[in-house]
Amino acid sequence: MAASWCKGRLFSFFDYKTEKFIVAKNKTVGILYRLIQLSIIGYLIGWVFLSKKGYQEIDEAIQSSVITKLKGVSVTNTTESGVLVWGPEDYVIPPQGEAILFVVTNFLETPNQKLGYCAESPKVLDGLCQGDEDCQEGHIVVAGHGVMSGRCVRSGQNSTGTCEIFGWCPVERPFKPQSNIMDTTNQSYLQKCRYDEKLYPYCPIFGLGDITMRAGYNFNDMAVFGGSIGIHIEWNCDLDKGYSSCHPQYRFTRQDISTSDKAIAVGFNFRHARYYKNAAGESYRSLFKVYGVRFNIMVNGRAGMFNIVPTAISVGSGLALMGAGVFLCDMILLYLMKNGTAYRERKFEGQSADEDRNQSNQEQNSLKSPDL
Repeated sequence: MAASWCKGRLFSFFDYKTEKFIVAKNKTVGILYRLIQLSIIGYLIGWVFLSKKGYQEIDEAIQSSVITKLKGVSVTNTTESGVLVWGPEDYVIPPQGEAILFVVTNFLETPNQKLGYCAESPKVLDGLCQGDEDCQEGHIVVAGHGVMSGRCVRSGQNSTGTCEIFGWCPVERPFKPQSNIMDTTNQSYLQKCRYDEKLYPYCPIFGLGDITMRAGYNFNDMAVFGGSIGIHIEWNCDLDKGYSSCHPQYRFTRQDISTSDKAIAVGFNFRHARYYKNAAGESYRSLFKVYGVRFNIMVNGRAGMFNIVPTAISVGSGLALMGAGVFLCDMILLYLMKNGTAYRERKFEGQSADEDRNQSNQEQNSLKSPDL
């Protein structure tokens, strides 16, 4: 008898057990169940897959570096210094940012520069001219090296010349370095383009006035006491669409303005000195308290690509939510409906010990009965 019982228990281990389903003819609960299913399917497709791209493997540990360069000249005329032409080497102070190591790998030398009059570089588009009328006196050459004197200078028989400028002469020799920006067959693309969200999203050139305007302030107002602008560069790349659709999104915020009315200081300034020696060998200096706009560049982003593992996890979580709908409808039928007792009797079946013994004896008798 014991051996037969052990044998029955052993073979029952390999039995397959399935759930028992009961069809409840209740329109209210049935409609509720279908609505829950549709809501879960809509959440899975609309939010998980389309909005959050749950089928992708996401990398948010973006590592990047930013290289900045400022171009342009300005002219000042003060009682102490007279007329001065300021280039990036003068007004970009310090030339290196925090935690930056600069290693010289190549250089161009333009020796013995002096303030005077000379022809602008032919590589500067705003400095090209056909006649003197193209060189407005006192006009600053855009991305150039000085201020136009009003004369157009030609070399040889060329019909196109360059405007004469007042600045540090001779101007820097032309040099064309390699670039890591978007490839283009237009050689003058970088000299003409300015960043625009729709027209030129890849152009890395910004006007100072455009940056402050996008931050919500006027550049001329900030130029008096200076300020600090945060440039946030965000990359959100869907690599399933290809690398061509991956481009940066820019946000500009002013950082030196406090949200409270008790700001200690507004703007940005610092002091530096320039040292000289006179004919007698005596040293002297000029102390400058300079105001300016400081730009802090911050980069973050995320990139995603299809992967079977997050896809399976998202689908599995959606199927698991389907079980929540079954559980909710069961609770309503069992405890909130009038005929909950009848539904409970059909859903849950119980047996006493005597009923189990009688059922076991019946099964043994059926095994001993001869086949007909």
